[in-house]
Amino acid sequence: MDYNFNDIEKKWQKKWVDNKTYKVVEDADKKKFYVLNMFPYPSGAGLHVGHPLGYIASDIYARYKRLQGFNVLNPMGYDAYGLPAEQYAIQTGQHPAITTEKNIARYREQLDKIGFCFDWDREVRTCDPKYYRWTQWAFQYMFKSYFDNNLQKAQPIEKLIKHFEQKGTEGLNIAQSEERSFTAAEWNAMNEQEQQQLLMNYRIAYLGETMVNWCPELGTVLANDEVVNGVSERGGYPVVQKKMKQWCLRVSAYAQRLLDGLDNVDWTDSIKETQRNWIGRSEGTEVVFQSLTPQVEGAPRKGEFTIFTTRADTMFGVSFMVLAPESELVETLTAESQQAEVAEYLAYVKKRTELERMSDRKVTGVFSGSYAINLFTGEEIPIWISEYVLAGYGTGAIMAVPAHDSRDYAFAKHFNLPIIPLIEGADVSEESFDAKEGIVTNSPSEGKPSTDGFTLNGLTIKEAIAKTKVFVTEKQLGRVKTNYRLRDAIFSRQRYWGEPFPVYYKNGMPYMVPEECLPLELPEVDKYEPTETGEPPLGRATNWAWNEAEKKVVSKDLIDEKTVFALELNTMPGFAGSSAYYLRYMDPNNNETLVGKKAGEYWQNVDLYVGGTEHATGHLIYSRFWNKFLFDYGFSFKEEPFQKLINQGMIQGRSNFVYRINTEDHSKAPVFVSLGKKDQYEVTPIHVDVNIVHGDILDIKAFKAWRPEYQNAEFIFEDGSQEQVEGAQYKCGWAVEKMSKSMFNVVNPDVIVDQYGADTLRLYEMFLGPVEASKPWDTNGIDGCHRFLRKFWKLFQQELTDGEPSKDSLKSVHKLIKKVTSDIEAFSYNTAVAAFMICINELGQQKCNNKELLKQLIIVIAPFAPHIAEELWEQMGGSGSVCDAEWPAYNEEYLKENEVQLTVSFNGKARFQMLFAADATNEEIEKTVLANEKSQQYIAGKNIVKVIIVPKKIINIVLK
Repeated sequence: MDYNFNDIEKKWQKKWVDNKTYKVVEDADKKKFYVLNMFPYPSGAGLHVGHPLGYIASDIYARYKRLQGFNVLNPMGYDAYGLPAEQYAIQTGQHPAITTEKNIARYREQLDKIGFCFDWDREVRTCDPKYYRWTQWAFQYMFKSYFDNNLQKAQPIEKLIKHFEQKGTEGLNIAQSEERSFTAAEWNAMNEQEQQQLLMNYRIAYLGETMVNWCPELGTVLANDEVVNGVSERGGYPVVQKKMKQWCLRVSAYAQRLLDGLDNVDWTDSIKETQRNWIGRSEGTEVVFQSLTPQVEGAPRKGEFTIFTTRADTMFGVSFMVLAPESELVETLTAESQQAEVAEYLAYVKKRTELERMSDRKVTGVFSGSYAINLFTGEEIPIWISEYVLAGYGTGAIMAVPAHDSRDYAFAKHFNLPIIPLIEGADVSEESFDAKEGIVTNSPSEGKPSTDGFTLNGLTIKEAIAKTKVFVTEKQLGRVKTNYRLRDAIFSRQRYWGEPFPVYYKNGMPYMVPEECLPLELPEVDKYEPTETGEPPLGRATNWAWNEAEKKVVSKDLIDEKTVFALELNTMPGFAGSSAYYLRYMDPNNNETLVGKKAGEYWQNVDLYVGGTEHATGHLIYSRFWNKFLFDYGFSFKEEPFQKLINQGMIQGRSNFVYRINTEDHSKAPVFVSLGKKDQYEVTPIHVDVNIVHGDILDIKAFKAWRPEYQNAEFIFEDGSQEQVEGAQYKCGWAVEKMSKSMFNVVNPDVIVDQYGADTLRLYEMFLGPVEASKPWDTNGIDGCHRFLRKFWKLFQQELTDGEPSKDSLKSVHKLIKKVTSDIEAFSYNTAVAAFMICINELGQQKCNNKELLKQLIIVIAPFAPHIAEELWEQMGGSGSVCDAEWPAYNEEYLKENEVQLTVSFNGKARFQMLFAADATNEEIEKTVLANEKSQQYIAGKNIVKVIIVPKKIINIVLK
């Protein structure tokens, strides 16, 4: 019987659906295992061969764990909200829901063709009101919560209100936007609006003024990863920094828990380090500096500002101060004489994202015209403004010690500012800085002034920092503080296609739509653009007001600020729907709660999470925060959502080129010369669709049909001929590049599945290289995997027997089981595929036809090539699906070597090889070798000085 992969794969894909093979339910008698892929966004372009890489890797592991007896949850859904669908809607007028539905249908069709073991009964879509109800619900819980720093967990806001009523802020240690202090009497004297305004300072979901990436052309805020070189990734429109009132989530409150949790997960060191750097914990001192601003007439205007430093001991070396451009201090500390220069600089910085400012090392800045007083030296030092200082970290102001810090040093050199060495004669050249510490200092220079006899002479850095902290605190110059770089998440977007906020406004303050009225569904609008007056697209909705008495959405015309109020016009960002989707998969049809207790306690968290490294500082931070918040209230069941994380690499495209001969006469048909002849002409390489190139040989007919301008094209073939006679071929050039439509190197997996089958695609993607590594796609190499599957199939088409298998066959199969088991556990799938190929070659040479032994091969290959495995399992009389078989155990007894092959050398030169019993002694080996006829030929006429035997490797006979 031939290996008809098309019929086999369609047959089993239908059977899996009809029999609900992959449907999973909680089973207390089985140990659970939860496998998950990062939420995919369904684009209109569909999948290319790079997209399934992670899905195939996780699918193999899911199938493997099921064969080991685990109850495996392997769900799939869609991150269906987002800017691309909205932009397409603006361009075409189609509702984003329609295009999203089409894109999802296309994705589902492609995913089904590849044969994944997803439980589609658990599918979730972020644009489904039944799903985003729970995103709205979680947001409301955050709004109704504050973070207690002592307890290190979220608490109901009612508890805080009760404390305010009885004690004001006395005895509180809680996360807040700015430090506030008031008595119970002051709180109780406030009206409701004043109290609500004050509570916003403490809520975990709060309205706050914040700097954002604003894109006027798109009319929306963009995340850092949506901005490239100062323009929007989608559309290439200018982006500026702008302060706006936005909904925010107090992610920063969870900074320490986010850090601590990294010790309890099985992630790569690089991802953990990336998160630690992003969270950016630092222990230091907040110090208050006095400032002087020149006046046009009279004495300078005095003020003060606070800086945060991890090295207060270096204050002797401070030679200037730097403010972040966004700092509120810029306005108060800019002298009148400098206002024009400062305004020009601020306009420049507005076009720069924080990401660009952090990564770009170029030096820019402007002098404010004001001065600060160095607390330790009493000297006046200039206050500058520069983009290398960020408003969101620390206080948005720094003391610059150019002899210690590399960026301060570069700034000082660029603007010719003083560099004060902290050790007499210290090297303060650019070469003196390492990546972390800069110059190591431990004492001020001799003769430097000190404060009240305060000196750091002879102390280590650690001792000097500690002493300075005590001094600053005792003298009430500042306080000791732990700081984090992690910012609160901006949670508003001025878009249409996103989750609506369940919020209405009364007397200018936000109130929550009652929980029983959720979901608040996205309304219809006539256009998907901002309104003519600059409101977000929801401002176009006619029915978008909240009737508080009747608890329903009504027409905006009925707004009276008594019972009918305006609803929020912003929508939630993309990460809103993807921050807790893994929880909903556990219990997707529960209408009473996000996750029922029974399902939640069974599945607990994700055991294996697979996705790209690009989510290390976005999704992985936000989802961990979201999960920890829900954990505080008992709505999630483990504090860390993802126990093991695997980051798949990228599959790069293998581009092909044709070479057009340059000519000034463009009226003639274009002439293309083959790769081997191109150096004889002046040519222009042109990207060509890789789908019409096979083994780097161009399909001439398909090429002419590809583009109208090429239908009359002429060719010079590889053999120099200019006519396409039999055997004449046009050979294309190639290069490895990013897979992109513009380079025509996108390979559609449907084409591969149609030509070779899904099992071949799955094997080949794994065979390309380690899962975590990026590797080039080369369709030319896929034939090898397809030939292997045909050879595998053929092995089972012979007459099989129940006779005793040979020792060699037992060894080959059990060696494979051991190798594949360890490789799957280590995600070394490429070496597992290679092991399959070696084993099948060995069994073919051994003429193995033992039915039970070969049956084990079917189980072992099932995670990699499930369709062929199911078909052969059925042919072999296996019961049910191969998915429910038992993963075979290898027997070490079969793997023991009975013989070893050693190389025999004379005076260090290898001459021949011999087989010996594995347990032969050195004496036995030496006796056998010396008696061998070949050895006698080399020994003849010479004396044996000694015989060296390296166990299991070599025998060297030294002659003289």
